[in-house]
Amino acid sequence: MGERGHGLDHSRDPCPWVALSDFGGAFCMGAIGGAVWHGVKGFRNSPYGERRIGAITAIKARAPVLGGNFGVWGGMFSTFDCAVKGVRKKEDPWNAIIAGFFTGGALAVRGGPRAIRNGAIGCAILLAVIEGVGIGFQRMMAENTKLELPPPPANSSASAAGSEGRLAAA
Repeated sequence: MGERGHGLDHSRDPCPWVALSDFGGAFCMGAIGGAVWHGVKGFRNSPYGERRIGAITAIKARAPVLGGNFGVWGGMFSTFDCAVKGVRKKEDPWNAIIAGFFTGGALAVRGGPRAIRNGAIGCAILLAVIEGVGIGFQRMMAENTKLELPPPPANSSASAAGSEGRLAAA
């Protein structure tokens, strides 16, 4: 369906369900990362005798918030990505960039028009960099695994003698 080998990804759920799946995955990723980040931060910022308690308190207070923020971003991005795929009827890197533009703008809507513009452009640039790096890695790996054609077979003595016999008969 797409250009240059970009076909539909049949390993993923269909579009209505992929948004829920991505929301859950992004929430888990944010919650786990937030637990590590805020655990270290709570440990470092607590007094000497209460560092373990400080780390646990920071994890319980902030890790779910970070997980929720990641989840909202992932769910919105996936929803916009599905919408863009449906409108464009293509599967290429532009879908992610456009979906990132819409996601960044939608997340900044409470800040007014300037925040919407800046959020949309910033998120689109971030997704363009991510897509560009992904394409670069794909090309680099394709060059490393490129199969070279074997050299053409050399003429054997039997085929050479057979062709000389045909020339002599003519």
